[in-house]
Amino acid sequence: MDHHVRDLGLAAAGKARIEWADADMPVLASIRDRFEAEKPLAGVRVSACLHVTTETANLMRTLQAGGADIVLCASNPLSTQDDVAAALVSEYGIRTYAIKGEDTETYYAHIDAAIAHKPQITMDDGADVVGRIHAEFPEAIEGIIGGTEETTTGVIRLAAMADDGALKYPIIAVNEANTKHLFDNRYGTGQSTIDGIVRATNRLIAGRTVVVSGYGWCGRGIAMRASGLGGNVIVCEIDPLKALEAVMDGYRVMPSVQAAALADIWVTVTGDINVIDSPAFDAMKDGAIICNSGHFNVEINIPHLREKATAVREVRPLVEEFTLADGRKIFLLADGRLVNLSCAEGHPASVMDMSFANQALCAEFMVANASDMEPGVYEVPVEIDEEIAALKLASMGIEIDVLTEQQEHYLSSWQEGTV
Repeated sequence: MDHHVRDLGLAAAGKARIEWADADMPVLASIRDRFEAEKPLAGVRVSACLHVTTETANLMRTLQAGGADIVLCASNPLSTQDDVAAALVSEYGIRTYAIKGEDTETYYAHIDAAIAHKPQITMDDGADVVGRIHAEFPEAIEGIIGGTEETTTGVIRLAAMADDGALKYPIIAVNEANTKHLFDNRYGTGQSTIDGIVRATNRLIAGRTVVVSGYGWCGRGIAMRASGLGGNVIVCEIDPLKALEAVMDGYRVMPSVQAAALADIWVTVTGDINVIDSPAFDAMKDGAIICNSGHFNVEINIPHLREKATAVREVRPLVEEFTLADGRKIFLLADGRLVNLSCAEGHPASVMDMSFANQALCAEFMVANASDMEPGVYEVPVEIDEEIAALKLASMGIEIDVLTEQQEHYLSSWQEGTV
């Protein structure tokens, strides 16, 4: 089977949406034009495990233009856009294994299909492919020259593997690029998470208390957007520096168990397990809405919530109502999976333009330089980060200042001081 998607009949609609996204991804389009001419990935087998969205489709088109032989699977069971998956197969000839709502068995069967492609480069969003290769298919490692990782959670997993000496090939942490996390994580996650909550619930944000667990770049973005819509934002953190920053940004900061009693809407973006757990469930007000925008659906202790509930029902698509013994109701969105991708469309194309430009250029860099790279986790080369920022500004018609020769000399000298 060279693909597994829901319905190839959806391809025309998917292609139209892919083209719509492409119109707002000028940096990636410029890279695609160059790749088409230069073929820097000619014959390179790429196995990508990413959210199958319109933006991802344009990354796949770019890699294909560069000569890559691609297999794509989903990095989350609920994030696939079925019309896009169909278009990738029918319109662009890219082998795709992704169905929205696929069960766990199918999810890993799709990953295994990507691994069976015998990749030379892996692309991950959460490190599921890398982890499965190392645990279940170690024989595949020999042919792999390197990989890339898109998200914070994946970088954490890979860093742990590297620290244990378990990581057997080099990975570039795309998530750590400034042109990724400063924009994708902050502005993309911020907007798309609120979008997912509103689409799923049709609830007004203004006047409600919104609790955000985690004040990394994703949490900053969610807090910013919730506040901008009139929400009363509370931040929960374990890092004193980030907690202090949240206070200085104008938000209340308190422990989760205190925030639980106040939360109308609660979003987790920590990358950790059981962030919302039994003490929080016991303290929550009736009607509280809980959701997650971190990569894995472990940030909310859903098994425990199901045990505590006397009744569970779906009241809207991807909205489950849990009735507790005392009559309180708690509403869980998207089974605790990425609310921005499960209940909405994920990040806007404009920010994914930069993130996926990083993916494309890092794949090119890996092909050219992997022989000089030992197993481990690497940052995106500074020159790639700066090139993408410059291309994005140019695409927006924005010019910036350039240092004069005198200014460059001054900044590189030590002889001049107070005058």
